Amino acid sequence: MTDPTMDTATATGPAVETAAEAGFDAEALRERALATLVTARDRTTLLTSCVEGPDLTAQVSPLMSPLVWDLAHIGNQEEQWLLRAVGGQEAIRPEIDSLYDAFEHPRAERPKLPLLSPAEARRYAADVRGRALDVLEATAFHGTRLTEAGFAFGMIAQHEQQHDETMLITHQLRKGPQALTAPDPDPVPLFAGPAEVLVPGGPFTMGTSTEPWALDNERPAHRRDVAPFFIDTTPVTNGAYQAFIEDGGYDDPRWWAPRGWEHIRRHAITAPLFWRRDGGQWLRRRFGVTEVVPAREPVVHVCWYEADAYARWAGRRLPTEAEWEKAARYDPAGDRSTRYPWGDADPAPEHANLGQRHLRPAPAGSYPAGESPLGVRQLIGDVWEWTSSDFLPYPGFRAFPYKEYSEVFFGPDHKVLRGGSFAVDPVACRGTFRNWDYPIRRQIFSGFRTARPAEGS
Repeated sequence: MTDPTMDTATATGPAVETAAEAGFDAEALRERALATLVTARDRTTLLTSCVEGPDLTAQVSPLMSPLVWDLAHIGNQEEQWLLRAVGGQEAIRPEIDSLYDAFEHPRAERPKLPLLSPAEARRYAADVRGRALDVLEATAFHGTRLTEAGFAFGMIAQHEQQHDETMLITHQLRKGPQALTAPDPDPVPLFAGPAEVLVPGGPFTMGTSTEPWALDNERPAHRRDVAPFFIDTTPVTNGAYQAFIEDGGYDDPRWWAPRGWEHIRRHAITAPLFWRRDGGQWLRRRFGVTEVVPAREPVVHVCWYEADAYARWAGRRLPTEAEWEKAARYDPAGDRSTRYPWGDADPAPEHANLGQRHLRPAPAGSYPAGESPLGVRQLIGDVWEWTSSDFLPYPGFRAFPYKEYSEVFFGPDHKVLRGGSFAVDPVACRGTFRNWDYPIRRQIFSGFRTARPAEGS
């Protein structure tokens, strides 16, 4: 059997193409940049206007920033990259740069800083945005790598949406009455398809060199060879995870990596975050509402150690990052990698649960229009999916535009998550998009699916 961790790779092609070489239309890119910036700001406004006073300035967890810090940080990053770096403008408020430097001040320290008040943060972010739209109108999408194909504008839209997801996590962690509402996903029949799908072995193209707004850790495109394997058709559900709990999964060290066993013992973890047992049933708290845990939804708020333990208990394992991407992007009919599981078209509502349209994952088996050519469902949206892989650079990786986005996190301390969650906007979610976090993290919207090697591989 081939060791699934021993995927082989070789870099091919340039790290980035020009917009003209890739066939991008400048005005279409400008319109897309405008639309994504507006969408992100509308969401930021929602997340910071549905609560007031202490809920904006307080820290609900040492793992999270006060909402008002995120708001001003969004504006400061936009000022630094769009106004100063692209537009060549003088700094509006250079004295606050250090306050909103995520590497200078860990989250636990941010409430003690002399932060802008909510009103000041809103005015600052609005001022920056007005000027940034003027820069967008005047920028030619060529000449520098930062402006090529509108990269800087896409980067900032993704940055804001990533912080919007972080702020949504803060809303989930906060105590108090419900502040956000959204319709539930459409009900679907009980999924009756196969439990797993065979992914053929062989090479495929992983990563990208042509996606205009792909971030540095997604680049460059390269060939990756994996052995044949089976992968779950849908993410692991709450009902399946409850069977692990009821079978004593949290009490049996056989299923746990040593550090995971130590972690759950030290912190008395016996179920996913926000779950509690009430008599004969499990309840969970979701954005201020307590409800019965829905058996058919993908499990969410589990750490890597929990996902790994469940997979061992089930006689399976977590997929490698390369396996996950092949399951999500490989089209055997054309022997090529597509942008998304369903093809090259941008995400639409029928494809995936994205963009905070709902405040929960959709039932397992939803979105048949979004399944991969091999028949795997819900690879994009619903829950971030833990993989077995450490966060490492691709062959030929080059940090851009700053090493603190990806490079400083490479190594064995962080595990890769793929696919996005219901809290991820389409601009920050692709078949090549890579997320990463510590294996103990549970506040994120994280779930998983399992895999196993094909016989004889």
